[in-house]
Amino acid sequence: MHENRRVTTYVALWIVGLTIGWFEASVVVYLRQLFYPHGFEFPLVAMPLRLLGVEVAREACSLVLLAGVAWLAGSRLVERLGAFLLLFGLWDLTYYVVLKLVLDWPAGLGTWDILFLIPVPWAGPVWAPALVAAEFVAAGTYLLWTGDRARAYRPADVVVLLASAATIVGTFLTEWRAVAEQRIPQQFPAWLFWVGVLVGTAWLVRAERRPALPQPH
Repeated sequence: MHENRRVTTYVALWIVGLTIGWFEASVVVYLRQLFYPHGFEFPLVAMPLRLLGVEVAREACSLVLLAGVAWLAGSRLVERLGAFLLLFGLWDLTYYVVLKLVLDWPAGLGTWDILFLIPVPWAGPVWAPALVAAEFVAAGTYLLWTGDRARAYRPADVVVLLASAATIVGTFLTEWRAVAEQRIPQQFPAWLFWVGVLVGTAWLVRAERRPALPQPH
């Protein structure tokens, strides 16, 4: 990717990520006004199945939108992956900033939040998804700006990175039954979350520092 185009693309991705984050937060502001007029808290209020279906579809559409923009943002797989991570991270961080500005929520980084509904409810303290989002912004920025560099990833790298991501997701699913059964979630395995984050981050750095083999002519 030409340097000037890379700069333009990066700025555009920031604008899109911030915009989608505002849209996401706006929807949640409306939902909380309807279902939690006195302030959001667990246990969750039962949402009519019709509206729940609409909300699940909206979340899926948000992911499709992010993926579509990321695909158009680059010409190489690494650039598209970097764009997706950058957009996802900006989306999530902007979401929490807007909720804090509009609703003065969350009260703190330890406040529990419902994060996602696909395929089952995700829940966790705000600091955990915020940390993941910040890592996504950093990793996405790096991958997008180094998209032209040759890489030497191995199958083991992909396995470890996917396993680390699955570990992090698994920590958010620990209390899904409590959310679904309208109970207050209690346990978040922070130690397991940190294992997933640290192993995934260290392995990504290790893989990125590995010199690529020279290409045959």
